[in-house]
Amino acid sequence: MPSTHQTDVLIVGAGPAGLFGAYYAGFRGMSVTLVDSLPEIGGQVSALYPEKAILDVAGFPTIKGRELVNALVEQASSAKPTYLLNVTANALTVHDDHVVMGLDDGSEVQAKVVVVTAGIGKFTPRPLPAGDGWEGRGLVFFVPSFEEYVGKDVVIVGGGDSAFDWADQLEGIANSIVLVHRRDQFRAHQATIDKVLAGPAEVITKAQVTALSGEGHVEQVEITLEDGEVVTRPAQAVVAALGFVADLTAMKEWGLEFDKRHIVVDSATRTNLPRVFAAGDITEYEGKVRLIAVGFGEVATAINNAAPLIFPDQGVFPGHSSEGS
Repeated sequence: MPSTHQTDVLIVGAGPAGLFGAYYAGFRGMSVTLVDSLPEIGGQVSALYPEKAILDVAGFPTIKGRELVNALVEQASSAKPTYLLNVTANALTVHDDHVVMGLDDGSEVQAKVVVVTAGIGKFTPRPLPAGDGWEGRGLVFFVPSFEEYVGKDVVIVGGGDSAFDWADQLEGIANSIVLVHRRDQFRAHQATIDKVLAGPAEVITKAQVTALSGEGHVEQVEITLEDGEVVTRPAQAVVAALGFVADLTAMKEWGLEFDKRHIVVDSATRTNLPRVFAAGDITEYEGKVRLIAVGFGEVATAINNAAPLIFPDQGVFPGHSSEGS
């Protein structure tokens, strides 16, 4: 029989905004459950740029994505949250005094309020056509840790921030780095591009990886240049940094009001559905700025405005966290 989870607050999305929301829910005395379609905590930060330096979080001149996520998880632990990972929230039913969220594993969550902090929604990596059948055999779509690349020959496919960040960060770790991009123009930050182009990595443009080969595990890639010439490079690891496809299908079926790819909210982060709030990159309102720092403020606003729905005797303003007894 499918399991049912009971909670005061259900947060859909376990990225930075969701994790801070979990802490804040605990601060307000609420029980909290987070659900995420990814298998690990941290959302896009953990999946796309765990080693990237983040420069726009208040109080940290610079902090790596993984370090930020670890600190947020530690902070959220005070709320004793329940994490439901590698499952997708796909069916929402709003009742007068609670909300029921169905998950794709057949279970459901009954909550008094829902806060959507899903970033760009459920996202899946764009496939590498030549990589069919090689996932788990040397082909990956993101780099959660650099330790396993020590001394390896690494081929990175892509021309965006993730591709160049990983090429930069793997310098001095990997034995060799080859970055392959189908064009000679890139979408990454110019400073990172300049650094990689000036470094030891080999950058091959106007080319595509057309084949992977090896006995059981990838050992070599075949690269086809624009003029038809085929070259090979050794590779014990291939990183397909081709971007991700966002899927908002489930959320759009909940009845939420969207402005293209974002949920419309008011100044209290309320959506058009009762007991459903939203915060972070997924939201839209006049003057919206998509920064991690902004998401922290929005999710705190959401939790505080949800408080009277959970505890009718409480107001929106919680008092200051520094006003301890």
